[in-house]
Amino acid sequence: MKRPSLHSIRFMAPLALLLAFSASQARAGTCPEDCSAPPAAPAAAPAVAPPPAVAPPPAAGPKPVNIYAETGADHLSPATAGALSRVYVPNRSSNSVSVVDPVALKEVDRLSVGSKPQHVVPSWDLKTLWVANNGTGTNGSLTPIDPLTAKAGKTIPVQDPYNMYFMPDGSSAIIVDEAYKQLDLRDPQTMALKATIPTPTCPGINHADFSVDGSYAIFTCEFGMGGLAKIDLKNQKVLGHLDFSKMGMPQDIRLSPDGKVFYVADMMNDGVFLVDGDSFKEIGFIPTGIGAHGFVVSRDGKRLYVSNRGSHKMEQGRARGPGSVTVIDFDTRSVVAQWPIPGGGSPDMGNVSADGKQLWLSGRFDSEDYMVDTTSGAVTKIRVGVEPHGLTVWPQPGRYSQGHTGNMR
Repeated sequence: MKRPSLHSIRFMAPLALLLAFSASQARAGTCPEDCSAPPAAPAAAPAVAPPPAVAPPPAAGPKPVNIYAETGADHLSPATAGALSRVYVPNRSSNSVSVVDPVALKEVDRLSVGSKPQHVVPSWDLKTLWVANNGTGTNGSLTPIDPLTAKAGKTIPVQDPYNMYFMPDGSSAIIVDEAYKQLDLRDPQTMALKATIPTPTCPGINHADFSVDGSYAIFTCEFGMGGLAKIDLKNQKVLGHLDFSKMGMPQDIRLSPDGKVFYVADMMNDGVFLVDGDSFKEIGFIPTGIGAHGFVVSRDGKRLYVSNRGSHKMEQGRARGPGSVTVIDFDTRSVVAQWPIPGGGSPDMGNVSADGKQLWLSGRFDSEDYMVDTTSGAVTKIRVGVEPHGLTVWPQPGRYSQGHTGNMR
């Protein structure tokens, strides 16, 4: 075979390149689907939106106050471990304390105590239940009950202990010396007298509650013109006295969950006064029922149970009177339920069970106490001694007791 000449090669190479270029141009111009329109331009990449601006977290404000936050059903203190589940009912005219089983709903024991027991008071450290035996002014005493055994210990002579509270830090017991118009500060263990605060403008001084920071307490003045006394317990001085817009007979007192308003039961005005604690001014009134007397805060801290004793008499009131329980909503400051005592009764002081399902109140003029179902308002009556008064339910959730029938924090 004859090999191509160098001249032929030089001629054919440019020709091959030209043919290859023409073929590639023809392929690029083909339209496999529609040659009537020019080929579409390549799609632009989708625009990417910038990430949304993240709002800065709101500035942390002060945490809302709830003074009952530590008294929920799941806040039983280790100090109450082993305590028998019991209701302790002081029978003023029987000089005894009825011990009631809250499951069997019956009295299972009766303890002999001092003269005229008024209240059963949990100690600040939750280890003792003190029976405040009011006596006749000269033979007053305190009887300790061991909550592990539900048995009474040796009675300690103490002048006129109508009621009993504790300093918020537990440094002193506060004996409400009603007959002598004074407060006695005592050692919380031995009950030795440490100091006395005269309260001459507060005749019948009897119930109290404390400000959130413990800088003062407000006491009710049962007799005379009625009203309240504001007291600096740390510096042992009376800060002022408040007369209500209507003369009455104030009884129990309790602070709202937000720590701003004191609720004051007035048995002659058949309702509850509202008082701003810091300014010490009356700001409202809620009608409840005849003889508004005692307070119990619900286990969730949202409601206030008001016992209406059904009488304006301090003693020897009519049995089977028109007693009732009023339920107040703290948020709205309004009545949300009214539970009459079936067949009549005289509900006085008390407390709620640890789970909040049972409200226990003494029946002052009926020698009985009441177990009220806090869901339905249904009432069960249990016979106890004569003239039952400030009962307590034990154990109670909370870090410490501020006194009375179990004002827990």
